Amino acid sequence: MSKRIAFIGGGNMATSLVGGLIAAGTKAADILVAEPDAGKRERLAQQFKIAVTASNLDCLQQQVIVLSVKPQQLQTVCRELAVADNAADPLYVSIAAGVRSMDIERWLGGGAAIVRCMPNTPALIQCGATALYANPLVDDSRKQLAEELLQAAGLTVWVEQENLLDAVTAVSGSGPAYFFLLIETMQKTATELGLDTLTAARLTLQTALGAARLLSESELSAAELRAQVTSEGGTTAAAISSFEHNNFHQHVSEAMHAAYNRSSELADELGKDI
Repeated sequence: MSKRIAFIGGGNMATSLVGGLIAAGTKAADILVAEPDAGKRERLAQQFKIAVTASNLDCLQQQVIVLSVKPQQLQTVCRELAVADNAADPLYVSIAAGVRSMDIERWLGGGAAIVRCMPNTPALIQCGATALYANPLVDDSRKQLAEELLQAAGLTVWVEQENLLDAVTAVSGSGPAYFFLLIETMQKTATELGLDTLTAARLTLQTALGAARLLSESELSAAELRAQVTSEGGTTAAAISSFEHNNFHQHVSEAMHAAYNRSSELADELGKDI
């Protein structure tokens, strides 16, 4: 990527993206991070040899501005940028969860090209899943630019309707926590069955990792792979039967619908002017 990129906010996700970009060939000289915390600025400069600043306005001449602040801070940041004289017409990429592009555009003063995306926490190790939505002012070349940027953190997919990002939140945005909860529960139960804590943790984690990798590298579906290891009358069948008897599918569905509904509610709340 040969474009000049600025990050407003130097937190974990921005740090991950910067590292991924540099690993993918972006020059450190093409990256600027605006971060109010002096300690974070110093760490970023030392780690990546990039330019850092305390002023968000220094980012305005970059071709891409990544809005990587907390959702509750985004309105203030956008309004600060809106009052500045900026003829560069940058592409804005927001990784602030829950804030709709129309609200970001309004706070920026209108007429801004905005890509809103929903990454997840595995992006911190370049193993994320990120969905992107572009407002009508983003042309194909800028869509490609945003995609290249987020591919530094893992898989990217586009959605054509912004409200589908609420569904993405329920699947991949919140999804890592579902797996963490399952792993946590399996580890606890393994110790109840007699395994020591370390053995329980190692076996559970490797099982989760192996299952995900097997599925990702297989031509078979999750249902087909499950059927392969579920012999009639066997131990896996007993476990699956217990899951089904206790409405496992319904619980997962209800949880994901709850995440979906809350995502929409948060967007309404975060979109209010302050």
